Amino acid sequence: MEERGNISIHTENIFPIIKKFLYSDHEIFLRELVSNAVDATQKMKRIASIGEYKGELGELKVKVAVDKEARTITISDNGIGMTAEEIKKYINQIAFSGAAEFVERFKDSGEKDQIIGQFGLGFYSAFMVADRVEIVTKSYQEGAEAAHWTCDGSTEFAIIPAHKEDRGTNVILNVAADSDEFLEKERIRTILNKYCKFLPVPVEFEGEVINNPNPIWTKQPSELTDEDYKNFYKELYPFSEAPLFWIHLNVDYPFNLTGILYFPKIKNDFELQRNKIQLYSRQVFITDEVKDVVPEFLMLLHGIIDSPDIPLNVSRSFLQADSSVKKINTYITKKVADKLNENFKKDRAGFETIWNDVNVFVKYGMLSDDKFYEKAKDFVLLQNTEGKYYTIEEYKALVQANQQNKNDQLVLLYTTDADKQHAFVEAAQSRSYDVLKLDSMIDSHFIGLLEQKLEKVTLKRVDSETIDKLIERDETKESVLSDKEKEDLKGIYEQAINNQHMIVEVAPLSPDDAPVVITMPEFMRRMKDMSKTGGGGMMFMGDMPDTYNVTVNANHPLNQRVLNTEGETKTAVARQAFDLALLSQNMLSGAALTTFVKRSFELMTKE
Repeated sequence: MEERGNISIHTENIFPIIKKFLYSDHEIFLRELVSNAVDATQKMKRIASIGEYKGELGELKVKVAVDKEARTITISDNGIGMTAEEIKKYINQIAFSGAAEFVERFKDSGEKDQIIGQFGLGFYSAFMVADRVEIVTKSYQEGAEAAHWTCDGSTEFAIIPAHKEDRGTNVILNVAADSDEFLEKERIRTILNKYCKFLPVPVEFEGEVINNPNPIWTKQPSELTDEDYKNFYKELYPFSEAPLFWIHLNVDYPFNLTGILYFPKIKNDFELQRNKIQLYSRQVFITDEVKDVVPEFLMLLHGIIDSPDIPLNVSRSFLQADSSVKKINTYITKKVADKLNENFKKDRAGFETIWNDVNVFVKYGMLSDDKFYEKAKDFVLLQNTEGKYYTIEEYKALVQANQQNKNDQLVLLYTTDADKQHAFVEAAQSRSYDVLKLDSMIDSHFIGLLEQKLEKVTLKRVDSETIDKLIERDETKESVLSDKEKEDLKGIYEQAINNQHMIVEVAPLSPDDAPVVITMPEFMRRMKDMSKTGGGGMMFMGDMPDTYNVTVNANHPLNQRVLNTEGETKTAVARQAFDLALLSQNMLSGAALTTFVKRSFELMTKE
């Protein structure tokens, strides 16, 4: 007997609204319908396991079929099925009321980034691509009769008896004229590979099971070998280098979370490596936008996170406010810190070999999370120009005796480019100072963090001052020049350089030091470095012209010659000494370099 009726709903024309709001995610219909089918099979398995079903369970699976001629997509399962009464309850009442709630909440808000599962909209997402949807179903219950439900996208439905031998449900989508793309088998295969790759029940398409129902994150770590983890990584990222190491997440209280996070070999490029962590809920792919679930500093990791406790309807603002998400974020931070610490303690030498690949993660984490800093300060490594690694405390102990200034501050010297700053590094080493290599993109921020966290410690780049001023002591060097000679020498250099951004001073350095030393003050350098990497409030510094200190060595014989030379040669020699200082730092190029070369030949040939 046929039954017709109206779905009890106040919102008219609900399906066009659903389609409009979910259009950017219209392929999700397949994920939702296949997920529903998987749920039906898993419920069947549970019912059988508690003895409520005595019949033959058979092989539980989901099938997807496309018939281009008939313009249909069919999703079939051999799960629990439904009676006609259950169709009216679950399809006409519960699911549709979820659809109504969705429309009322979002029709005027402009928020489109909602994942539809939260509202029970999974089934009704079918109307994003179909102008008529049919359900042919038979309940597992003994003596149940099959039923056939039809709806054309209005609030009217029809239910008639049907002939179906086996229990389960077939959902048949009669594809709308504007959704022809979903009648292409390759398009359907692509969607299934994206969303259904790890569903817990076999999903069959074109006679082939397209998913892996038992991915390794659902297993216990004790069951798995290193090869299992590496092979799974290769499955996820076939074109990536092997990972450095991994963390198996497995917790069921106070939230449910499983997954595997891999530390990849990273290049110095933040953006290209992002969106490599995939978020699943009960093995259903949700998104690779995992911001807020995963701490910002770990967004460069790769892998899978699976949690039924992460809300699936989330706009970003809702996600941030969700307590489960915050707990998961904290848990992941702790697990990563614990794993790094374990690796460091268990195999210090091995940890040092991968340090260059993981230091960006560690330093970024220390900068962005105080709790992570407290754990990481014991295993973060500092590398010096000789290639040796030290923890913070080890390094402080190394330089304590020789690198304390007159204010009892420990001065840590560093280079951002050991080749370019070679002369300054060499000058520091000649005083038995040690020099750190801090040359990654994040180090300009990390330096400030160390100064903020460590008591009575300051960091200076080796080329930010002359060697005697890098670590100031209560010592005064005598100058061989009188005050007048120093003033004269300063005037000669100012005239020769003729650049208001080069601030000239004459100072008594060692006769073995260079005749002219060009430095940029530490503060100025840092501000400009931070502006390049987006340092908060420092962007304007990038537009300011570079200002340097030019220190003329009063005790160098060349500068005594400058004072004693007559005529234009005096200025030429001063300019030559200045250009040599520029050249030593790769700061001489273009026309200035050409002029320098010509002047060199002239001075060499002049009697």
